[in-house]
Amino acid sequence: MTVIALPRVRRRAPVAVGACLLSFAAFWWAQRAAHVSMIDLMVYRAEGETVRAGGDLYALRTTEAHLPTTYPPFAALLFTPLTLLDTSTMRTLATAGNLALLVVFVALSLRLVDHARVEGVWWVSAVAVWCEPVWTTVRYGQINLLLGVLVLWDLTRRPWHRWAGVGIGLAAAIKLTPALFAAFLLVAGVVAHARRGPEGPWLRHARGAAVAFAGATLLAASALPYDSWRFWSRMVFETGRVGLVEDTANQSLRGVLARLLHTTQPGLWWVASAAVAGSLGLGVAVAAELRGRRAWAVAACAVTALLISPVSWSHHWVWCVPMVLILGTRGRTAAVGSAQVTAVGTALVTAAGTALVFCSYALWWVPHGPGRLELRQTGAQLTLSALYEGAGLVFLTLIGVRLWRTNRTV
Repeated sequence: MTVIALPRVRRRAPVAVGACLLSFAAFWWAQRAAHVSMIDLMVYRAEGETVRAGGDLYALRTTEAHLPTTYPPFAALLFTPLTLLDTSTMRTLATAGNLALLVVFVALSLRLVDHARVEGVWWVSAVAVWCEPVWTTVRYGQINLLLGVLVLWDLTRRPWHRWAGVGIGLAAAIKLTPALFAAFLLVAGVVAHARRGPEGPWLRHARGAAVAFAGATLLAASALPYDSWRFWSRMVFETGRVGLVEDTANQSLRGVLARLLHTTQPGLWWVASAAVAGSLGLGVAVAAELRGRRAWAVAACAVTALLISPVSWSHHWVWCVPMVLILGTRGRTAAVGSAQVTAVGTALVTAAGTALVFCSYALWWVPHGPGRLELRQTGAQLTLSALYEGAGLVFLTLIGVRLWRTNRTV
Protein backbone atom coordinates (compact mmCIF):
# COMPACT_ATOMS: atom_id res chain seq x y z
CA MET A 1 0.00 0.00 0.00
CA THR A 2 1.43 3.31 -1.07
CA VAL A 3 1.02 6.26 1.24
CA ILE A 4 1.06 9.63 -0.48
CA ALA A 5 2.27 12.29 1.91
CA LEU A 6 0.50 15.59 1.60
CA PRO A 7 2.73 18.63 1.19
CA ARG A 8 3.59 20.16 4.54
CA VAL A 9 1.74 23.37 3.69
CA ARG A 10 -1.47 21.45 3.01
CA ARG A 11 -1.17 19.69 6.36
CA ARG A 12 -0.48 22.89 8.30
CA ALA A 13 -3.10 25.14 6.70
CA PRO A 14 -6.18 23.31 8.10
CA VAL A 15 -4.65 23.39 11.59
CA ALA A 16 -4.05 27.12 11.28
CA VAL A 17 -7.59 27.73 10.01
CA GLY A 18 -9.04 25.68 12.85
CA ALA A 19 -6.99 27.55 15.45
CA CYS A 20 -8.07 30.89 14.00
CA LEU A 21 -11.74 29.97 13.94
CA LEU A 22 -11.50 28.72 17.53
CA SER A 23 -9.85 32.00 18.55
CA PHE A 24 -12.54 33.99 16.73
CA ALA A 25 -15.29 31.96 18.41
CA ALA A 26 -13.78 32.63 21.84
CA PHE A 27 -13.43 36.30 20.93
CA TRP A 28 -17.07 36.49 19.84
CA TRP A 29 -18.19 34.86 23.08
CA ALA A 30 -16.02 37.23 25.14
CA GLN A 31 -17.47 40.25 23.35
CA ARG A 32 -21.02 39.07 24.03
CA ALA A 33 -20.16 38.27 27.66
CA ALA A 34 -18.82 41.82 28.02
CA HIS A 35 -22.14 43.17 26.67
CA VAL A 36 -20.39 45.39 24.14
CA SER A 37 -22.51 48.35 23.06
CA MET A 38 -21.20 48.77 19.49
CA ILE A 39 -22.02 52.41 20.12
CA ASP A 40 -20.21 53.77 17.05
CA LEU A 41 -22.14 51.39 14.83
CA MET A 42 -25.34 52.84 16.29
CA VAL A 43 -24.06 56.32 15.41
CA TYR A 44 -23.37 55.18 11.84
CA ARG A 45 -26.91 53.85 11.57
CA ALA A 46 -28.33 57.12 12.92
CA GLU A 47 -26.32 59.00 10.29
CA GLY A 48 -27.81 56.80 7.59
CA GLU A 49 -31.30 57.43 8.95
CA THR A 50 -30.67 61.18 8.97
CA VAL A 51 -29.55 61.08 5.34
CA ARG A 52 -32.66 59.14 4.32
CA ALA A 53 -34.91 61.51 6.25
CA GLY A 54 -33.22 64.61 4.81
CA GLY A 55 -32.24 65.85 8.29
CA ASP A 56 -29.35 68.01 9.46
CA LEU A 57 -26.44 65.58 9.61
CA TYR A 58 -24.16 67.71 11.79
CA ALA A 59 -26.89 68.66 14.26
CA LEU A 60 -27.33 64.96 15.05
CA ARG A 61 -26.85 63.75 18.61
CA THR A 62 -27.54 60.10 19.18
CA THR A 63 -27.17 57.23 21.67
CA GLU A 64 -27.12 57.73 25.45
CA ALA A 65 -23.76 59.48 25.09
CA HIS A 66 -25.26 62.07 22.69
CA LEU A 67 -22.49 61.47 20.16
CA PRO A 68 -22.28 63.76 17.11
CA THR A 69 -21.46 63.11 13.47
CA THR A 70 -17.73 63.60 12.88
CA TYR A 71 -16.95 61.97 9.50
CA PRO A 72 -17.28 63.63 6.08
CA PRO A 73 -20.70 63.41 4.37
CA PHE A 74 -19.53 60.65 2.01
CA ALA A 75 -19.30 58.28 4.99
CA ALA A 76 -22.93 58.98 5.90
CA LEU A 77 -23.99 57.99 2.38
CA LEU A 78 -22.24 54.66 2.83
CA PHE A 79 -24.01 54.10 6.14
CA THR A 80 -27.53 54.32 4.68
CA PRO A 81 -27.81 50.52 4.03
CA LEU A 82 -27.52 49.98 7.79
CA THR A 83 -31.02 51.40 8.16
CA LEU A 84 -32.42 48.35 6.36
CA LEU A 85 -31.28 45.98 9.14
CA ASP A 86 -32.64 45.39 12.61
CA THR A 87 -30.23 46.06 15.45
CA SER A 88 -29.42 42.42 16.24
CA THR A 89 -28.70 41.50 12.63
CA MET A 90 -26.67 44.64 12.12
CA ARG A 91 -24.45 43.90 15.12
CA THR A 92 -23.95 40.28 14.07
CA LEU A 93 -22.99 41.26 10.53
CA ALA A 94 -20.72 44.03 11.77
CA THR A 95 -18.84 41.61 14.05
CA ALA A 96 -18.52 38.97 11.34
CA GLY A 97 -17.51 41.62 8.82
CA ASN A 98 -14.80 43.04 11.06
CA LEU A 99 -13.37 39.57 11.72
CA ALA A 100 -13.27 38.90 7.97
CA LEU A 101 -11.63 42.29 7.41
CA LEU A 102 -9.03 41.42 10.05
CA VAL A 103 -8.03 38.32 8.07
CA VAL A 104 -7.72 40.41 4.90
CA PHE A 105 -5.81 43.12 6.77
CA VAL A 106 -3.37 40.53 8.12
CA ALA A 107 -2.97 38.95 4.68
CA LEU A 108 -2.17 42.33 3.12
CA SER A 109 0.22 43.15 5.98
CA LEU A 110 2.07 39.87 5.41
CA ARG A 111 2.17 40.56 1.68
CA LEU A 112 3.66 43.95 2.54
CA VAL A 113 6.58 42.23 4.31
CA ASP A 114 6.90 39.53 1.59
CA HIS A 115 5.84 36.79 3.97
CA ALA A 116 2.38 35.87 2.69
CA ARG A 117 2.13 32.18 3.53
CA VAL A 118 -1.45 31.00 3.81
CA GLU A 119 -1.08 29.38 7.21
CA GLY A 120 0.71 32.50 8.48
CA VAL A 121 -2.34 34.62 7.76
CA TRP A 122 -4.52 32.43 9.97
CA TRP A 123 -2.03 32.13 12.82
CA VAL A 124 -1.41 35.87 12.96
CA SER A 125 -5.14 36.61 12.75
CA ALA A 126 -5.82 34.21 15.63
CA VAL A 127 -3.48 36.26 17.85
CA ALA A 128 -4.11 39.76 16.44
CA VAL A 129 -7.82 39.61 17.21
CA TRP A 130 -7.00 39.88 20.93
CA CYS A 131 -4.92 43.06 20.75
CA GLU A 132 -6.60 46.10 22.29
CA PRO A 133 -7.07 48.14 19.08
CA VAL A 134 -8.82 45.24 17.34
CA TRP A 135 -10.89 44.33 20.41
CA THR A 136 -12.05 47.95 20.73
CA THR A 137 -12.70 48.29 17.00
CA VAL A 138 -15.09 45.33 17.12
CA ARG A 139 -16.50 46.42 20.48
CA TYR A 140 -17.56 49.77 19.07
CA GLY A 141 -18.44 48.50 15.59
CA GLN A 142 -15.78 50.78 14.14
CA ILE A 143 -14.49 51.01 10.54
CA ASN A 144 -10.73 51.08 11.19
CA LEU A 145 -10.07 47.68 9.62
CA LEU A 146 -12.02 48.66 6.51
CA LEU A 147 -9.89 51.79 6.10
CA GLY A 148 -6.70 49.78 6.67
CA VAL A 149 -7.72 47.23 4.03
CA LEU A 150 -8.46 49.99 1.50
CA VAL A 151 -5.05 51.57 2.05
CA LEU A 152 -3.06 48.32 2.05
CA TRP A 153 -4.96 46.96 -0.97
CA ASP A 154 -3.84 50.08 -2.79
CA LEU A 155 -0.22 49.97 -1.65
CA THR A 156 0.46 46.25 -2.03
CA ARG A 157 -0.54 46.05 -5.70
CA ARG A 158 1.69 46.71 -8.68
CA PRO A 159 2.69 50.41 -8.78
CA TRP A 160 1.16 50.99 -12.21
CA HIS A 161 -2.13 49.19 -11.68
CA ARG A 162 -5.24 50.73 -13.20
CA TRP A 163 -6.89 51.55 -9.88
CA ALA A 164 -3.80 53.08 -8.26
CA GLY A 165 -4.88 55.58 -5.61
CA VAL A 166 -8.54 54.58 -5.47
CA GLY A 167 -8.25 52.79 -2.13
CA ILE A 168 -6.43 55.68 -0.47
CA GLY A 169 -8.77 58.27 -1.98
CA LEU A 170 -11.91 56.45 -0.82
CA ALA A 171 -10.45 55.91 2.66
CA ALA A 172 -9.66 59.63 2.94
CA ALA A 173 -13.17 60.53 1.75
CA ILE A 174 -14.63 58.37 4.54
CA LYS A 175 -12.24 59.60 7.22
CA LEU A 176 -9.60 62.28 6.66
CA THR A 177 -6.58 60.71 8.39
CA PRO A 178 -5.62 58.36 5.49
CA ALA A 179 -5.08 61.45 3.32
CA LEU A 180 -1.50 61.50 4.65
CA PHE A 181 -0.78 58.47 2.46
CA ALA A 182 -1.57 60.58 -0.61
CA ALA A 183 0.74 63.31 0.70
CA PHE A 184 3.45 60.69 1.24
CA LEU A 185 3.16 59.52 -2.39
CA LEU A 186 3.20 63.11 -3.62
CA VAL A 187 6.33 64.00 -1.66
CA ALA A 188 8.08 60.81 -2.77
CA GLY A 189 7.40 61.68 -6.42
CA VAL A 190 8.53 65.28 -6.00
CA VAL A 191 11.74 64.26 -4.21
CA ALA A 192 12.51 61.63 -6.85
CA HIS A 193 11.97 64.21 -9.60
CA ALA A 194 14.08 66.82 -7.78
CA ARG A 195 16.97 64.36 -7.70
CA ARG A 196 16.79 64.39 -11.50
CA GLY A 197 15.75 60.80 -11.56
CA PRO A 198 12.55 59.20 -12.83
CA GLU A 199 9.51 60.33 -10.89
CA GLY A 200 8.36 56.71 -10.82
CA PRO A 201 4.77 55.79 -10.14
CA TRP A 202 4.36 58.03 -7.10
CA LEU A 203 2.91 61.15 -8.70
CA ARG A 204 0.48 59.09 -10.77
CA HIS A 205 -0.52 57.20 -7.64
CA ALA A 206 -1.04 60.45 -5.72
CA ARG A 207 -3.14 61.86 -8.59
CA GLY A 208 -5.29 58.73 -8.54
CA ALA A 209 -5.89 59.18 -4.81
CA ALA A 210 -6.77 62.85 -5.31
CA VAL A 211 -9.21 62.02 -8.12
CA ALA A 212 -10.90 59.26 -6.09
CA PHE A 213 -11.18 61.55 -3.07
CA ALA A 214 -12.56 64.40 -5.16
CA GLY A 215 -15.03 62.12 -6.92
CA ALA A 216 -16.39 60.69 -3.66
CA THR A 217 -16.55 64.14 -2.08
CA LEU A 218 -18.35 65.65 -5.06
CA LEU A 219 -20.79 62.73 -5.09
CA ALA A 220 -21.58 63.47 -1.45
CA ALA A 221 -21.89 67.18 -2.22
CA SER A 222 -24.41 66.51 -4.98
CA ALA A 223 -26.51 64.33 -2.66
CA LEU A 224 -25.98 66.34 0.53
CA PRO A 225 -25.11 69.92 -0.49
CA TYR A 226 -25.99 71.60 2.82
CA ASP A 227 -24.20 69.01 4.97
CA SER A 228 -21.15 69.10 2.68
CA TRP A 229 -20.97 72.88 2.92
CA ARG A 230 -21.22 72.77 6.71
CA PHE A 231 -18.59 70.07 7.07
CA TRP A 232 -15.94 71.54 4.78
CA SER A 233 -16.48 75.15 5.87
CA ARG A 234 -16.83 74.61 9.62
CA MET A 235 -17.07 71.15 11.16
CA VAL A 236 -13.75 69.93 9.81
CA PHE A 237 -12.03 72.52 12.02
CA GLU A 238 -13.98 71.74 15.20
CA THR A 239 -11.80 68.94 16.59
CA GLY A 240 -13.48 69.25 19.98
CA ARG A 241 -16.60 67.58 18.55
CA VAL A 242 -14.78 64.27 18.41
CA GLY A 243 -14.31 63.99 22.17
CA LEU A 244 -12.28 65.14 25.18
CA VAL A 245 -8.69 65.72 24.14
CA GLU A 246 -7.28 64.45 27.47
CA ASP A 247 -9.22 61.18 27.34
CA THR A 248 -6.99 58.15 27.94
CA ALA A 249 -8.34 56.64 24.73
CA ASN A 250 -6.83 59.55 22.78
CA GLN A 251 -3.48 58.06 21.82
CA SER A 252 -2.15 60.98 19.79
CA LEU A 253 0.57 63.47 20.69
CA ARG A 254 -2.14 66.01 21.50
CA GLY A 255 -3.71 63.64 24.00
CA VAL A 256 -0.37 62.89 25.64
CA LEU A 257 0.46 66.58 25.99
CA ALA A 258 -2.96 67.37 27.41
CA ARG A 259 -2.49 64.74 30.12
CA LEU A 260 1.15 65.65 30.72
CA LEU A 261 0.46 69.40 31.03
CA HIS A 262 -2.84 68.82 32.89
CA THR A 263 -4.73 71.02 30.48
CA THR A 264 -7.51 70.63 27.94
CA GLN A 265 -5.75 73.04 25.58
CA PRO A 266 -2.14 71.98 24.83
CA GLY A 267 -2.11 74.72 22.16
CA LEU A 268 1.26 75.63 20.69
CA TRP A 269 2.99 72.71 22.41
CA TRP A 270 0.90 70.34 20.31
CA VAL A 271 1.27 72.40 17.12
CA ALA A 272 5.05 72.40 17.48
CA SER A 273 5.34 68.71 18.39
CA ALA A 274 2.95 67.68 15.61
CA ALA A 275 4.91 69.75 13.08
CA VAL A 276 8.21 68.16 14.12
CA ALA A 277 6.83 64.62 14.32
CA GLY A 278 4.96 65.04 11.05
CA SER A 279 8.01 66.33 9.19
CA LEU A 280 10.37 63.69 10.56
CA GLY A 281 7.87 60.86 10.22
CA LEU A 282 6.98 61.75 6.65
CA GLY A 283 10.69 62.15 5.89
CA VAL A 284 11.38 58.63 7.21
CA ALA A 285 8.49 57.24 5.15
CA VAL A 286 9.67 58.92 1.94
CA ALA A 287 13.30 57.89 2.50
CA ALA A 288 12.23 54.29 3.04
CA GLU A 289 10.05 54.33 -0.06
CA LEU A 290 12.77 55.75 -2.30
CA ARG A 291 15.13 53.01 -1.08
CA GLY A 292 12.68 50.29 -1.97
CA ARG A 293 11.44 49.64 1.58
CA ARG A 294 7.72 49.87 0.89
CA ALA A 295 6.73 48.06 4.11
CA TRP A 296 8.74 50.44 6.28
CA ALA A 297 7.40 53.42 4.35
CA VAL A 298 3.73 52.45 4.69
CA ALA A 299 3.96 51.70 8.41
CA ALA A 300 5.96 54.87 9.07
CA CYS A 301 3.33 56.93 7.27
CA ALA A 302 0.50 55.27 9.22
CA VAL A 303 2.22 55.84 12.56
CA THR A 304 2.93 59.47 11.66
CA ALA A 305 -0.73 60.05 10.80
CA LEU A 306 -1.79 58.58 14.15
CA LEU A 307 0.70 60.69 16.09
CA ILE A 308 -0.15 64.06 14.53
CA SER A 309 -3.91 63.65 14.30
CA PRO A 310 -5.77 65.82 16.86
CA VAL A 311 -7.52 62.70 18.14
CA SER A 312 -6.35 59.13 17.56
CA TRP A 313 -8.49 56.80 19.62
CA SER A 314 -6.83 53.60 20.76
CA HIS A 315 -8.84 51.58 18.23
CA HIS A 316 -7.28 53.61 15.41
CA TRP A 317 -4.01 51.86 16.20
CA VAL A 318 -4.94 48.65 14.35
CA TRP A 319 -1.81 49.54 12.38
CA CYS A 320 0.05 47.85 15.23
CA VAL A 321 -0.45 44.61 13.24
CA PRO A 322 1.87 45.55 10.33
CA MET A 323 4.15 47.34 12.80
CA VAL A 324 4.78 44.13 14.74
CA LEU A 325 5.19 42.08 11.56
CA ILE A 326 7.71 44.56 10.16
CA LEU A 327 9.70 44.60 13.39
CA GLY A 328 9.66 40.80 13.50
CA THR A 329 11.07 40.46 10.00
CA ARG A 330 13.47 43.41 10.26
CA GLY A 331 16.54 41.20 10.79
CA ARG A 332 16.11 39.08 7.66
CA THR A 333 18.21 41.40 5.53
CA ALA A 334 21.11 41.53 7.97
CA ALA A 335 24.54 40.11 7.30
CA VAL A 336 25.10 36.38 7.44
CA GLY A 337 26.62 34.51 10.32
CA SER A 338 26.53 35.60 13.96
CA ALA A 339 25.51 39.13 12.98
CA GLN A 340 22.40 37.74 11.35
CA VAL A 341 21.52 35.70 14.44
CA THR A 342 21.92 38.78 16.62
CA ALA A 343 19.84 40.92 14.26
CA VAL A 344 17.04 38.37 14.06
CA GLY A 345 17.03 37.93 17.83
CA THR A 346 16.88 41.68 18.41
CA ALA A 347 14.09 42.00 15.85
CA LEU A 348 12.03 39.29 17.52
CA VAL A 349 12.49 40.82 20.98
CA THR A 350 11.48 44.25 19.67
CA ALA A 351 8.44 42.80 17.92
CA ALA A 352 7.43 40.88 21.05
CA GLY A 353 7.77 44.01 23.18
CA THR A 354 5.63 46.01 20.77
CA ALA A 355 3.02 43.26 20.65
CA LEU A 356 2.94 43.25 24.45
CA VAL A 357 2.24 46.99 24.49
CA PHE A 358 -0.83 46.59 22.29
CA CYS A 359 -2.06 43.37 23.90
CA SER A 360 -1.62 44.42 27.54
CA TYR A 361 -4.56 46.87 27.68
CA ALA A 362 -2.27 48.79 30.05
CA LEU A 363 -3.58 52.21 29.06
CA TRP A 364 -6.83 51.29 30.80
CA TRP A 365 -5.06 50.56 34.09
CA VAL A 366 -4.98 54.30 34.89
CA PRO A 367 -7.75 56.51 36.31
CA HIS A 368 -10.13 57.51 33.52
CA GLY A 369 -13.76 58.29 32.86
CA PRO A 370 -16.16 60.96 34.17
CA GLY A 371 -14.64 63.81 36.18
CA ARG A 372 -11.67 64.27 33.86
CA LEU A 373 -9.48 62.06 36.02
CA GLU A 374 -6.85 62.00 33.27
CA LEU A 375 -5.87 65.57 34.14
CA ARG A 376 -4.66 64.39 37.56
CA GLN A 377 -2.55 61.41 36.50
CA THR A 378 0.80 60.74 38.21
CA GLY A 379 4.09 60.03 36.46
CA ALA A 380 3.63 56.26 36.24
CA GLN A 381 0.05 56.69 35.12
CA LEU A 382 1.10 59.18 32.45
CA THR A 383 3.61 56.63 31.15
CA LEU A 384 0.97 53.92 30.87
CA SER A 385 -1.46 56.26 29.13
CA ALA A 386 1.20 57.17 26.55
CA LEU A 387 2.25 53.64 25.59
CA TYR A 388 0.92 53.74 22.03
CA GLU A 389 2.57 57.08 21.25
CA GLY A 390 5.79 55.82 22.79
CA ALA A 391 5.66 52.65 20.70
CA GLY A 392 5.00 54.74 17.59
CA LEU A 393 7.92 57.07 18.26
CA VAL A 394 10.26 54.13 18.97
CA PHE A 395 9.12 52.48 15.75
CA LEU A 396 9.88 55.59 13.68
CA THR A 397 13.25 55.93 15.40
CA LEU A 398 14.20 52.32 14.66
CA ILE A 399 13.26 52.69 11.01
CA GLY A 400 15.15 55.98 10.77
CA VAL A 401 18.28 54.50 12.36
CA ARG A 402 18.14 51.46 10.09
CA LEU A 403 17.86 53.67 7.03
CA TRP A 404 20.79 55.78 8.22
CA ARG A 405 22.95 52.71 8.78
CA THR A 406 21.98 51.32 5.38
CA ASN A 407 22.94 54.62 3.78
CA ARG A 408 26.35 54.59 5.45
CA THR A 409 27.15 51.11 4.14
CA VAL A 410 26.17 51.96 0.54
